[in-house]
Amino acid sequence: MDVQAGFTVKPLSPALGAEIIGLDLSQEQPDQVIDDILEAWRRHIVLVFRDQHLEEAEQLRFAARFGELGERKLGPEAIRERSQGVLQEHPAILLVSNKMVDGKSAGAFGDGEFWFHIDSGYAEKPYKYTFLFGMELPSTGGNTRFANMYDAYHALPQAMKDKLAGHKALHIHEYKRSEKVDQDVWDDLGDAMHYFHPVCITHPESGRKSLFVDRLMTARIEGLERDDSDQTLAELFDHSEQDRFVYEHVWELGDFVMWDNRCATHGRTWFPEEEVRLLRRCTVHAESVPVE
Repeated sequence: MDVQAGFTVKPLSPALGAEIIGLDLSQEQPDQVIDDILEAWRRHIVLVFRDQHLEEAEQLRFAARFGELGERKLGPEAIRERSQGVLQEHPAILLVSNKMVDGKSAGAFGDGEFWFHIDSGYAEKPYKYTFLFGMELPSTGGNTRFANMYDAYHALPQAMKDKLAGHKALHIHEYKRSEKVDQDVWDDLGDAMHYFHPVCITHPESGRKSLFVDRLMTARIEGLERDDSDQTLAELFDHSEQDRFVYEHVWELGDFVMWDNRCATHGRTWFPEEEVRLLRRCTVHAESVPVE
């Protein structure tokens, strides 16, 4: 364990993730503590704070210490109800939940398995950071799995790195959780939110190369024939989701988890649909687009 001024850093897995011990995030943190958290974050990609008691305003205040808060994105009108929960009032808050209120969804993305993805990877500037607070949890499942995309990139065969160099991939979103979009994105993107990002990016702070694709939203690689693109993406998804690159977070009430979207993907395991899972999410905007 690494002892910083005011807190301790405890690694959680060989792949990524660390628990920060000794901080109450409901309290205003000194600048030096924020700097030290950032240092630990860059090393471990995912940070976990246990036994927190956070009001919405306190969560937003803490997240804002790391940049401009991101607003909840609105999907096309036809599918907007999938993301517009009735308890989501602040524009920077998204409730990840299957909870129902008077027959209507409290939040969004609530049920079952959720494939690995990058938060807002379909946008020109995907979210830089994500912050998630555990408020209600099922008796089993609903774990969040994080993949270290630095290590996934560096473990690729050199021939694959050479093949991917200079290529962009299409990220597209239709608010699904464990299936590809219905439309044929080779011919018609329709009105779905989408953007082309480099398959391999350079993290702007660390300078390290990271794989920037995910199973849920990455649809094709520009410049490759269809069969080649499909096969290459399947190989990249299977490769990056290997256990050696993954930390699986088993939620406890009061957990506060924060991660860097530029070098990690994340997904959710199945949980019983009759049980409630409620987590409160906020994000921080990226200042720039991902670059190769």
